[in-house]
Amino acid sequence: MSAILRDIWVGMAGASPIEQTATVLGIVGVWLMIRQSLWAFPVGMAQVALSAIVFYHARFYADMKLQGVYFAALAYGWWHWTHGGPQKDALRPITRLTLGGWVGAVGASIAGGFVWGWYLRHYTDAAMPYRDAFISSFSIVSQWLQSRKVLENWHGWILVNAAAVPVYWIGGMTWFAVLYFLFLLMAIGGYREWRRDLAGKGAARA
Repeated sequence: MSAILRDIWVGMAGASPIEQTATVLGIVGVWLMIRQSLWAFPVGMAQVALSAIVFYHARFYADMKLQGVYFAALAYGWWHWTHGGPQKDALRPITRLTLGGWVGAVGASIAGGFVWGWYLRHYTDAAMPYRDAFISSFSIVSQWLQSRKVLENWHGWILVNAAAVPVYWIGGMTWFAVLYFLFLLMAIGGYREWRRDLAGKGAARA
């Protein structure tokens, strides 16, 4: 246990101020999203902008571009949440996926993972191209569902974070493993909180 705590401390202390700020904003942003606060969007946009800078300097260009997708989805979500309700001044209610929506979301995630994985395998030196591709693909679809305020977005984030924890742990990146375990717990809490809210108000189908 002491070794794990030491690794966490070393990982955080060794991070740049931008990395530290992005980490804090990431945690705050997820908490705000659970609370269905509109502040989740500007906080999230600031977080992905800082993350893009970090990835650029680390020469993780694919991850840097992924932040651009997140930024666009967050900007869209900010607009959609405030304009999608039954009244112009009402926040959009939580919705649920139809069976067709489930098929589309899962199908898009899997297809995107295979296509992106094939590209990474043949045109980059990625160590685990398909693993990275599927995590990225499911993350993009989950972010889109979150922007649409669909309950099942949390299923995607639970899956993504659960997959990331052992990857970082085995790779010796203890700090990131612990961070994504925290995100996993927050995603589970987010699903329960949104489901409770939806049950009290009734559900529409997306």
